[in-house]
Amino acid sequence: MNTLQNKLAYVIGGSSGIGLATAKLLFEHGSNVIIFSRDEQKQVHAVTEIKKQPSGCRNNIEWLQMDVADRGVVDHVLDGAIQRHGIPDILINCAGRAYPHYFEEISYRQFEETMRINFYGIWHTTQKLVPLMKTKGGYIVNVSSIAGLIGVFGLTDYCASKFAIIGFSEALRSELKAYNIMVSVLCPPDTDTPAFEVENRTKPDETRAISENAGLMQPEDVAKALIKGIRKKQALIIPGIEGKFTGLAKRLAPNVVEWVMDRSIQRVQRAQKV
Repeated sequence: MNTLQNKLAYVIGGSSGIGLATAKLLFEHGSNVIIFSRDEQKQVHAVTEIKKQPSGCRNNIEWLQMDVADRGVVDHVLDGAIQRHGIPDILINCAGRAYPHYFEEISYRQFEETMRINFYGIWHTTQKLVPLMKTKGGYIVNVSSIAGLIGVFGLTDYCASKFAIIGFSEALRSELKAYNIMVSVLCPPDTDTPAFEVENRTKPDETRAISENAGLMQPEDVAKALIKGIRKKQALIIPGIEGKFTGLAKRLAPNVVEWVMDRSIQRVQRAQKV
């Protein structure tokens, strides 16, 4: 992956947010890009945006509609993509969603949907493509979150799915090295995306207070960190200074991280009682 030129990249969840920013950057670097998502209207808009990116190559950008939570749909759509475009050199698994809430307010249906979209979706695409990628090598990036390293108030179902992605990615990285397939996991902090705007509609005040301590990144900066991580073959990619510091603090001083979050939570809860 010294060069991204003429590589074939499948970007799952590539119609908005971090996925779209990554697809733009891959296209700019000369990769042929196929974006996959559920929303046809967003995909058409995304392809139009990506085509505006400067590229000195005659590379292609296309889209395919796919619901990652449905294994049958994933198999069918990816079979067609492979027949038409070929086996990907790069697989970016970026589909995901979050509906923060107090644990008791999270229905079992929401929990199942979160796991199916955030984690099972990655399992579905990866299990379908890995046997084929073994024939040529390649790169897989699974998008988790800082909330995949640190359990956050109000994000019980989301954290469960994002922690699972990290464990899965670490095990997969170990298995696939012998086949010249590298695996990285991306753990971005809060990022200014349409999905983040949706999160804020249900986010408890305590969760909001914790988030405010970490700042807000732009998807373009997260995508740049992702590409840089691919070039360096990093197992764990954490964008931003605040994110890196938080990840390091969690590993070296987990009690301090918990204390800082507890202070934010207690401050909100005291204000609620007034």
